Amino acid sequence: MLNLLLIVLVVVDVLLRWFFSLTAAWVIELEWHLFSLIFLLGIPYALQQDRHVRVDLFYENFQPADKRLVNLIGGILFLLPWAVVLLYFSTLYAYESWVSSEGSPNPNGIPYYFPIKAVVPFAAGLLILQGIAECYRAATGAPQSEEA
Repeated sequence: MLNLLLIVLVVVDVLLRWFFSLTAAWVIELEWHLFSLIFLLGIPYALQQDRHVRVDLFYENFQPADKRLVNLIGGILFLLPWAVVLLYFSTLYAYESWVSSEGSPNPNGIPYYFPIKAVVPFAAGLLILQGIAECYRAATGAPQSEEA
């Protein structure tokens, strides 16, 4: 849904800019806010759906037990530590933005930036939860959920 909304917004913005030389700072900022939401919320979802980027040079030929081991080690050594660091620093980043009621530096821009900045630690938290689930699945050999 966010993708469709972003596409419509960009098309309308481009058409208004092309035919009437009209645009506004808030529209451009809203475009990157929507893109940020798509990206930030898409990361944990892609991991849950096993649609994330992976270097498959050797992985695709591994046996299921070897794939689980790679997923477990990758999750423990790379995914979870990175996500915890992201959660920590993004929480500070969002907090500072919230306390100062940070808004756009552009005239007629979006008045508040802190809601979009608060999505960063939220997405990091979702990524940690999904990373834990993936590590558990890899350690126990539990099947991928059919839901979603």
